[in-house]
Amino acid sequence: MGRSPKSHHVHRRRAFSLVEMLIALAISGSLMAATLAALDSSFKQYKTTTESASTHVVSRIVMHRMLSMVRTGAEFGPFPDDPLDPDQNPIASGFIEFVSDTDFGGEITRITRIEHRASEDDGPLDELWYVVVEPADEEDEDETVVEERVLLTGVTACQFNLEYNEQTWLLDRATIDLTIEPNDSADLTIGGDAPPETIRLVASAAPRQTR
Repeated sequence: MGRSPKSHHVHRRRAFSLVEMLIALAISGSLMAATLAALDSSFKQYKTTTESASTHVVSRIVMHRMLSMVRTGAEFGPFPDDPLDPDQNPIASGFIEFVSDTDFGGEITRITRIEHRASEDDGPLDELWYVVVEPADEEDEDETVVEERVLLTGVTACQFNLEYNEQTWLLDRATIDLTIEPNDSADLTIGGDAPPETIRLVASAAPRQTR
């Protein structure tokens, strides 16, 4: 009796249907869009944080330098017309001056000034400048600028409050109030929703002078 031939079953793989492909593409597209949105948000937040941190460090260095100049200085300006007048003392100003050099006779030959200026390019943010001048004498009506440079950009407000002693007429304390808008790489517009936070620094110092 002969053997019956074995039957062979062929299993064929069924391909994805058009509907399944469309669903898979839609899911993949949604995941990629969500990933790109998360990356974009992270980059904007990183840029905002970096700008704020950079400006904060530079601002603190400038503030520390100005306070050091107050502590080691001996003569300051502006000086009120009447130190006994409470409306003039303490005096609020947009600049502070330090006597930086004198001759053998004690005459002032150079003055260092830290002043708040409007931006030279008419931008919305102001600047803090370091200026060294030779005061005007009998022949020269105007002071002579020896050196000047920008200390800090993005300044929105700056005030120096100088409190003078009513008896000695020497400076008792100087308070510096700075408000800075972080603007590092301001020419690169990323389009973030939240701009960097405004920085405000307030500090005071007393001169180490002998009374």
